[in-house]
Amino acid sequence: MADLKLMKGNEALAEAAIRAGVDAYFGYPITPQSEVIEYLMSQQPEKRTGMVVLQAESEVAAINMVYGAASTGKKVMTSSSSPGISLKLEGISYLAGAELPAVIVNVVRGGPGLGTIQPSQADYFQSVKGGGHGDYKLYVLAPASVQEMSDFVADAFDIAFKYRAPVLILSDGLIGQMMEKVVLKDEKPRLSNEEIIKQYGSWAVTGKKDRERNIITSLDLQAEKMEARVHRLLKKYGQMEKEDLRYEEVHCEDAEYLFVAYGSSARIALKAVELAREKGIKAGLLRPITLFPFPKKQLFKLADQVKGMLSVELNAGQMVEDVRLAVEHKVPVEHFGRTGGIIHTPEEVLEALEQKIMNHGSIRHHKTRESGILQN
Repeated sequence: MADLKLMKGNEALAEAAIRAGVDAYFGYPITPQSEVIEYLMSQQPEKRTGMVVLQAESEVAAINMVYGAASTGKKVMTSSSSPGISLKLEGISYLAGAELPAVIVNVVRGGPGLGTIQPSQADYFQSVKGGGHGDYKLYVLAPASVQEMSDFVADAFDIAFKYRAPVLILSDGLIGQMMEKVVLKDEKPRLSNEEIIKQYGSWAVTGKKDRERNIITSLDLQAEKMEARVHRLLKKYGQMEKEDLRYEEVHCEDAEYLFVAYGSSARIALKAVELAREKGIKAGLLRPITLFPFPKKQLFKLADQVKGMLSVELNAGQMVEDVRLAVEHKVPVEHFGRTGGIIHTPEEVLEALEQKIMNHGSIRHHKTRESGILQN
């Protein structure tokens, strides 16, 4: 039954996976997402629903287990944090190329390298620009609350099976570790093998029986066939943009200045909007909920209304590039971010808007409470 609980983001996501009727989870512990596999192990879902939970010997092993299980039409999931996702990228590219539905969760930590275990949004490029090799995209959901960490699991699987494509839930160490109230969805039963054959037997490896065999592969040695496969993928990505784009607008109807932020940065930017409004500054927030597809048309439209935009991110400047491309030089677009695991405050975000946008960039640097001077 649906119920209300106080949970960590990682725990809420794990519980949501059990309730969504997920067949298997293959993962490997890494901070700050280790609670996902720890919670799953503690709940013994094999007794509740029959769900398989396995700690693989490595991230590479985990993603290849996902590939194998997904090829049978099962609901399969994995999770990791930044360096672990890097190790999974070859397998993720194989999933995309073989057109297999699966859900991957990245609870982002600071980098590059081993970096820090503190929150970051520095995996934006990796997530929305492909990350692995070849011409592919991931449908990327960016939760901004523990509730969305829970809700997006079922949503991600719906999208994954709609398009036969891997889906990424891009969280971060702040959302994964924070505790909030969450309303958990009702538990769905796992599909039986017979139901899987009925729904996905046209492509899944479910036993040959009285039909032609299904072959799961991302390999096409003939150039013409490989090009046709890529064009088929591109058609799916175009359909995602038309049918499954998601974003949220806050106080955009009369906004003269716009924050653009996702995930934990959107929560902070939302408070900055309130502070700005208290000072008489008509600020608004556009929160991309899907990072791919990205709300390009809405940003282009808002660029006719506002005087400038500030992309607020926990990185050195990544999503800001897509914001600038979207508005096509109609208005100034600047970036404000913190790195190294430092989380910006609403006051810093508002100060950056005033200095970088409202003063037309005349003040190019400003002081911050820890590091003194922040680069552009």
